[in-house]
Amino acid sequence: MELTVVMPCLNEAETVATCVAKAVRFIADSGISGEVVVADNGSTDGSQRLAEEAGARVVHVNDKGYGNALMGGIVAARGEYVIMGDADDSYDFSGLMPFVAELRRGADLVMGNRFKGGIAPGAMPKLHRYLGNPVLSFAGRLFFRSPIGDFHCGLRGFRRDSALKLGLQATGMEFASEMVVKATLANQKITEVPTTLSKDGRSRPPHLRSWRDGWRHLRFLLLFSPRWLFFLPGLVLLVAGLVIGAVIAAGPLTIGGVTFDVDTLVAASAMVVIGFQAMLFWLFTQVYAGSEGFLPEEPKVQRLLGNLSLERGLLAGAAVGIAGLVGLVFSLTYWQANKFGQLNYEHALRLMVPSVTALVVSCQVILGTFFLSILGIKQTRHTPIGAEATINAGDEPASARRL
Repeated sequence: MELTVVMPCLNEAETVATCVAKAVRFIADSGISGEVVVADNGSTDGSQRLAEEAGARVVHVNDKGYGNALMGGIVAARGEYVIMGDADDSYDFSGLMPFVAELRRGADLVMGNRFKGGIAPGAMPKLHRYLGNPVLSFAGRLFFRSPIGDFHCGLRGFRRDSALKLGLQATGMEFASEMVVKATLANQKITEVPTTLSKDGRSRPPHLRSWRDGWRHLRFLLLFSPRWLFFLPGLVLLVAGLVIGAVIAAGPLTIGGVTFDVDTLVAASAMVVIGFQAMLFWLFTQVYAGSEGFLPEEPKVQRLLGNLSLERGLLAGAAVGIAGLVGLVFSLTYWQANKFGQLNYEHALRLMVPSVTALVVSCQVILGTFFLSILGIKQTRHTPIGAEATINAGDEPASARRL
């Protein structure tokens, strides 16, 4: 079988039969060997019967959620290619040939683009059309360098085996983002075709919740992009804090009648600490994500981690800590010169704040290096006694070679 059209369904009695009939007619008119699968997520309005009468095979998916329903349909699909689309009659299932053509040309994922194909009046809320979809799609392109212009189009086609290899896990509406992100990270071939969006045929409100589901999409994009979540904001904070701190530590800075003094120095110290911590979290995420396999390993990061041994990290942390201790010694000397009495804090804090900041960063480096080493421990599995395993007499065990 070449094609399976999958439709997730939850109480779509008003439109599911129309959608199924269009898909069945498209398959018949195109001479394609195919089927229509309705992945029902617990409908109570008779959608299942209507879908079957229209020519669909109904698959019952007990776990609730848009992502669960779609994965249930994808797993049950018999076709080499799968085209998925909502059962609300907002997409035209009689015009699927552009998707099939791209799949036959070797695409792993074919996305519909509603902004290129046309959005009928009233088909998409203004909040989604002018804010939600453009912003989230831009974030997806920025974070992952994806070529997709419409991340959340519900009509898309893909090779079934390629989709299953992605290990899709999202249970809700963020499933749409997860498929595009993971296909991009896996270097799958992704293309787009213009798609029209019509006003759906339902009389009830849609299942989509704008702010809740929008946040779930954005959260997913951030969690799968540690560079934008941790590294880049951390780098900006760290560099800005170091520059500002270096300038203010030398003396007050006046710009246009505004004077920046020790209070600004304290803020710069906080920027350094928070920025460096964010960059550590980026390293932690890279090690964990790489070992678990849900993010691809980046060669530059792997080279950095390869050079960042426990001993080197401890030495670097100790060096920063010694610099902080030297500063504290000078602070104590200054205090002693004032007979341990009241200090001129404008002068004293210029030495104390950078010294304490160095000590905090030193602790971050040392503790972070230990944690990285723990994350990097590889589990070794030995052959149980009595198991059927042989080692050639002339072969040196791999564990011995590593030692």
